[in-house]
Amino acid sequence: MKKFLLILSMFIGIDASAQEELKKDSVVVDTVKNWSVLGKNTLMINQAAFSNWVGGGANNVGWLAGVNYNITYEKENDLWENIVILGYGQNDTKGQGIRKTQDVINVSTNYGRKFSKSWYLSLGAGLQSQFAAGYEDGNNPEAKKTSNFMAPGYINVGMGITYRPNDDLTVTLRPTNARWILVMDKELQFAGSYGLKRDGDSSLLQFGFLGTAIYKLKIMEDIYLTNTASVFSNYLDHPDRLALAYGAILNLKVNKYISSNITLDLLYDHNQIAKTQLKQTLGIGFAYTLDNGVKRSERKDSQWWIKK
Repeated sequence: MKKFLLILSMFIGIDASAQEELKKDSVVVDTVKNWSVLGKNTLMINQAAFSNWVGGGANNVGWLAGVNYNITYEKENDLWENIVILGYGQNDTKGQGIRKTQDVINVSTNYGRKFSKSWYLSLGAGLQSQFAAGYEDGNNPEAKKTSNFMAPGYINVGMGITYRPNDDLTVTLRPTNARWILVMDKELQFAGSYGLKRDGDSSLLQFGFLGTAIYKLKIMEDIYLTNTASVFSNYLDHPDRLALAYGAILNLKVNKYISSNITLDLLYDHNQIAKTQLKQTLGIGFAYTLDNGVKRSERKDSQWWIKK
């Protein structure tokens, strides 16, 4: 019995020592604090049912899924920010069938080199499009097709300056920006469609000024407003016809896993339609936030206002 206890104590001691060494190694490996990852995953569901309802109505069910990630690398004078926004939603109404309610692809990357307090010389690129076809008459598949995946697709590549004093505000100004409009659906490749010059063209190159801004605001506890805006002017053709876009997301957090979102999108692009476009959504559902805990405001190498 004494031998057994002696052997057991030896094993316990070895195991404890190994665990201690493992902890030390883990601490040594996990020393990279330059990457900041903040991502939100959402699934919104809405439903309505009627039976002998005098006021009228149609049974319907809908869903909307989306991801919104901000992945940033920051060290000393280097700033590399990557944004991924994906969203898709549908609604199935009795008597009308399935209709698309949300469809967005927005991916961008921007690298900057600091030259002054909060100011960076920057170079970046971005892609905007959608996942599925869009139609007139409320996205009725039997109506005329108006858009599709990469029809249009917008690719921006340019250089300029970025102003980023904190995590809540980023403004980028690119006086030199190339903008490719892609129309990869042959049914939409006709003169005038998204600015195409001739029937059968699949792309249009523009060169001009691009300005973008992101501003995040905490209205009160668990209520946040995210504003995005952009403006583009084509130097080569009608620079006065600005392509303008504004988006707002109001997030009302219920608890760790449930939240409500209200979105508003305004768009004016003469190449699409000479009218202001508007889209608004409201939903409540499941939300999961991924945050690696690294905040820019917590790193002294980013706090220029603190004397070293």
